[in-house]
Order: sequence, then structure tokens, then C-alpha cells
Amino acid sequence: MREEDEPAETSPGSIDWPALCRRVVGRQAELFASQPTIAERTLYDGVGVGGDHSLVIDRECEEIIFAELEQAVTETGCGFTAISEERGEVRLGGGDRSGAVVVIDPIDGSLNARRTIPSHSLSIAVASGRSMADVRFGFVHDFGAGDEFIAERGAGATLNGRTLELDGPDTGLEIVGLESARPEQVLGSIAALSGHAYRLRVVGSIAISLAYVGAGRFDGMLSARPCRSVDAAAAQLIVSEAGGAVGFAGFEPEAASLDLEARYPVAAARDSERLETVLAAQALAGTSWGEATETAGP
Repeated sequence: MREEDEPAETSPGSIDWPALCRRVVGRQAELFASQPTIAERTLYDGVGVGGDHSLVIDRECEEIIFAELEQAVTETGCGFTAISEERGEVRLGGGDRSGAVVVIDPIDGSLNARRTIPSHSLSIAVASGRSMADVRFGFVHDFGAGDEFIAERGAGATLNGRTLELDGPDTGLEIVGLESARPEQVLGSIAALSGHAYRLRVVGSIAISLAYVGAGRFDGMLSARPCRSVDAAAAQLIVSEAGGAVGFAGFEPEAASLDLEARYPVAAARDSERLETVLAAQALAGTSWGEATETAGP
């Protein structure tokens, strides 16, 4: 048989990704219910490939996801590279590194989950390549609200099955989400937003805050320090497909890598004009209040 006549590897598009993600949500919800206390969730298991101390519950949530992915590979014969916060980069099925990529954050908002604060999320993205611009499917489940956000490249975004379109009343930057909110890192950004934003909200999950921009709940959001691809890959597509704007602080989406080692701040807003204001504030993350006020002007 000639090489060109050989059967092609089955595409990850043959997997029913919403169904797979919903199965993961169901199993993770059972896991959270079985460990309802802070003490039960504050057990550590080394350091993940992403560099953070890994909670046992993080590992358990990741194992649920990989069990579903491995089953899907067995059933469809497809192959892809999985990039996950805990395990790092894992090849599942056939094919090479240049093929499809599945980007996973088993728990975005692990501190919230550990402290039994309900606002934490599952984030899964499927991409045709190695950059944010290559993401074709995004899924974020907010365990606190029970909300399901889904986006498909070129097909729009939905919240619990309802189409998302950022066409509500123009209230400026009435609410801005702030993430990676260590006090010493956010003072400059807060000062720069003074006079531009009416209220700030800190959810504790980059994926949820981005999805809230896509849903029109937030008018903008920013991370005060660089994030990883697993935090933003799915939700940035939700923003874009809902009609919003996303920025990676100097990186074009084509240059914002999905590799776990990559780091870049992420920001989003309902439109490009608001995004510029949010990005300007993000640029002052890490500066003191006085320095930022002087830089930002009156």
C-alpha cells in the first residue's frame, strides 16, 4: 500500500466533546461532594508539572479527565497531545506532536476548591495546533453557579445552551474582574482603573472571569500576573466567539503558546476600546499605588 493510501488518523473531531466534558463534570461533582470539608481537601501530593503544589483533589480530578480521554481514544482511534496542569504533556493515541492538542485545567481556582469556596471550574480546550489562535473548542463549567459555557470556533458561544451575544446596554467598565490577586501585585492596576471602572470583582478563577466577560456579566477582566495556557485556553475562545476582545499583553493569539511552560498575562473586555483601558491597567500590575497613580495621570 502506498503511503498516501494509508488510512488517516481519526480526528479528535470525532469525539463528542460536550458529552465527554459533562461526564467529567458529573464525576468531579461526586468527588467534591465526597470531600466536603477544608481539612479533607487540604492534602498535598508533591508539585505538579505546572509548578504549583498539587492537592490530592487536583490529582483525583485530573485522573477522572484522563480516564475519559483514554476511553475516547480507545473508542474512536483518534490521537492527540494532552497538556494538563498536573501531568504536563502526555501523548494519547497515535500521531505526532504537531497534531491536535487538548488543554486541561482539572480545577481552575484550586484555592477556592480547597477552602470550599464554590467558585472553581473545569476548563478543557481542543486545538488544532500549539497556540491560542488554534483553539477550536472550549468548555468551562462553573461549579459554584452550575453554569456550562461552550464555544466552537466560528459557531459562537453558549451559556447553558443559550447563545451568548454581547449586545446589552453600554455601561462602560461597570464591573471588572481581577485575577491572580495577590495584594502586592494588584495595587498599580487598581489605581490605574480609578475613574474608569465602577466596581471590581475577584472570583478566584481565570477561566470563570473570562467566561463572565463572554456572558456580559463582567465588562472586562485582567490577570495581575502571567497565567498558564491551561487557565485561559478554553475561556478566551468563549469571549471571542461571544463577540468580545481578548489580549495577551504583547502576544498575538498566534504567538500565545499552549505549552505549559508559557506564561503571559491575559485580559478581556466587551470590545477593543474597553480592552485597551484594561490592558493599560494590567501593565501597571506590580507597581505601588503612588507610582501607578502618577503614571496613569488624573
